[in-house]
Amino acid sequence: MISAKPVYYFDNNATTRVAPEVMEVMIPFLRDLWGNPSSAYSFGAQVHGHVEKAREKVAALIKADPREVVFTSCGTESNNAALHSALYMNPGRKHVITTRVEHSANINYGEFLQRRGIDVTYLPVESDGLLDVHLLEKLIRPDTAIVSVMMANNETGVLFPIAEIAALCRSKGVLFHTDAVQVPGKLHLDVKELGVDFLSLSAHKLHAPKGIGMLYVKKRTKFQSYLIGGHQERGRRGGTENVAGIVAFGRAAELAVNSLHDENTRVRGLRDRLENFILSHIPNTVRNGNKEHRLPNTSNIAFDFVEAEAILLLLDGLGICASSGSACTTGSLDPSHVLTAMGLPPMRARGSVRFSLGIYNSDADVDYVIEHLPRIIQKLRDISPLNPGHPDNNDYDIEAARQKHEADLAAAIKESVAA
Repeated sequence: MISAKPVYYFDNNATTRVAPEVMEVMIPFLRDLWGNPSSAYSFGAQVHGHVEKAREKVAALIKADPREVVFTSCGTESNNAALHSALYMNPGRKHVITTRVEHSANINYGEFLQRRGIDVTYLPVESDGLLDVHLLEKLIRPDTAIVSVMMANNETGVLFPIAEIAALCRSKGVLFHTDAVQVPGKLHLDVKELGVDFLSLSAHKLHAPKGIGMLYVKKRTKFQSYLIGGHQERGRRGGTENVAGIVAFGRAAELAVNSLHDENTRVRGLRDRLENFILSHIPNTVRNGNKEHRLPNTSNIAFDFVEAEAILLLLDGLGICASSGSACTTGSLDPSHVLTAMGLPPMRARGSVRFSLGIYNSDADVDYVIEHLPRIIQKLRDISPLNPGHPDNNDYDIEAARQKHEADLAAAIKESVAA
């Protein structure tokens, strides 16, 4: 049985609630129009027509030609497919450039490529999460096949100058890909203005279901399929189409265009109210990432002297959903690779929490977090030997203290959640 417990959701960069309008358009393709769109008979052709209409809607979201849209299963596949194609179509080029703060889809695929003899350069970022385009220019080599830089960081919301980077790559004769998964519905997207060769999206970040994504492939860009199979997607991606997901993606794309104003006014205001309260009312807190050049919905805050996992567990006990970073790295004992790349000390990185808001958040949601968060942080600091004010905090090895603290903390958290 699904619990009716209230949920205060502040993790929209991980995934989003499926919009009622999106669910509504999916149902006929699960119940009535369930045919294979590649079939020769009229039942299949009818379904195929709906796939192409959805393609037009998704293309309109990014101002692309529908023929430039390749449906995939997710953002990870789209990212992998772009890098795979660039290397396959340019066999003499064995160098890839990406950043140290990319999603794990790029970081881990880069490590996979390195094991196969490809040279991968990870571009560093500044302490506020921004990157130096001049440094990137110096790193591009004659054998560089592709540069891949995300448009907006999923943990901090920090934005990168994609149009400027694309122009640089174009002047060097190098392909450019951007992971724009976090952007739709939050910022204007126009692939012609950006000048990119490849762009990735994932439908579940814009109020559609999981399991459907998209890769934009610029017209006349040579492309090699990542999934080899049938002739679906004009021969660019094998596999029977996820029709219900594709139709849902199309409807979500329409809604995303219409939600831009709300994201950049009301949602931004909620984000700022929550962030300003935390920074002004909870001591020893710091914003991670550039304040201005970021998504309107994202706030990443470091809470000194406590562990993010403890904060999240106590928040969860109150029905509040937030995160300590990417959902794809949850369970890792290491501090966020994004925050580490920004130069945060391990202890501060481990104490950082991401709040990512969305169109379904309300003033009441923010009020609820504001009501409970200060007490949670104080409770955890009161029992933390990492806190300079703790009576046991004399000269000692801070990492050893952290390890001891974890055991004490587990018991305290269990008691607090039960209460």
